[in-house]
Amino acid sequence: MKADSKQEQVEGRGWHLEFGRPLVIAGPCSAETEDQTVQTAQALARHGIRIFRAGIWKPRTRPNSFEGVGLPGLAWLRRVKQETGMLTATEVANARHVREALAAGVDMLWIGARTTVNPFAVQEIADALQGEDVRVLVKNPVNPDLELWVGALERLQKAGLRRLGAIHRGFSVHESKLYRNPPQWQLAIDLK
Repeated sequence: MKADSKQEQVEGRGWHLEFGRPLVIAGPCSAETEDQTVQTAQALARHGIRIFRAGIWKPRTRPNSFEGVGLPGLAWLRRVKQETGMLTATEVANARHVREALAAGVDMLWIGARTTVNPFAVQEIADALQGEDVRVLVKNPVNPDLELWVGALERLQKAGLRRLGAIHRGFSVHESKLYRNPPQWQLAIDLK
């Protein structure tokens, strides 16, 4: 990675990110239709957002719930990239997702909170990413477990990935709170 005072070029995927400005990654939690995905990306691009994220595969608690559009949604992300010039990101939960997302030219992957809690799933993803040069973000586990979060990052690092990031998305709690997933900042501080 080379940097100067005005911008950063990330080797391998042609990223150009400016210092001194927050990096915003935005898009729908779930890509549901091609029109929704592309129109959202176009609106975000007009506001200077440089990285578009959309859930293509959505792990759900109960069967018969919408679990994402799957493979067709990757074509929508390619279209977003072609029409807006934005970088693209999506969640992966297994090796097949990794292979399909990378083959479609997705620039950044993230591991969701439900997957982070499963060391076998994280290892499968790490094995599929061995030798790849892609940014991977890891969400904290649903429950406040620092060791699982660290362990997921370590598995990816052992697979040779160096461009890793942690997403602090908050944690589930049993009592009623102001936020759906209260932050519990101490765990993020401890992770750092």
